[in-house]
Amino acid sequence: MAESGIHCEPLRRNGAYLKGVMTLHTPHAPDAVWAALTEPEHLVNWLAPGEIELRPGGAVRLDFQHSGVVIDSQVLRLNPPTTLSYSWSRPGEPLRPIDWTLVADGEEGSPLTLCVQVPGSEDAARACAGWAAHLEMLAACLEGVPVKFPFETFQARRAAYAAGHALSG
Repeated sequence: MAESGIHCEPLRRNGAYLKGVMTLHTPHAPDAVWAALTEPEHLVNWLAPGEIELRPGGAVRLDFQHSGVVIDSQVLRLNPPTTLSYSWSRPGEPLRPIDWTLVADGEEGSPLTLCVQVPGSEDAARACAGWAAHLEMLAACLEGVPVKFPFETFQARRAAYAAGHALSG
């Protein structure tokens, strides 16, 4: 599936963190997008097998089986069906907050913004490129055609982030 509808802004410094902002423009209703972001039967198709307990302080567990990474975190902020925040850190690691913001535009459609924050000492280009690839997977799932991790998207976006460029496609 083409990456159409995804816009990635250049990385910006936010205190001790680097911040990446990505927006997915999707024609799908907010309820469908919210379900994809929060329900285990959808998460497995674009992110990882796991569960998100939808309450402040609720458990977030995502098992990226092929990489051996397991995220055990907590919901930091929640306002269904528009806002969800949690860290994608493992226990004992620095916080790496992600903030999902979903806006109904009054018609059928739901711009979805993802803000990813990474400690300044880490490879923010790699982290944000990974999330951009997962956004492409989310877009495909919303269309009913799940795809595997798009490594080419990851590589292109990582290079663009590292060069300080925005990338739309």
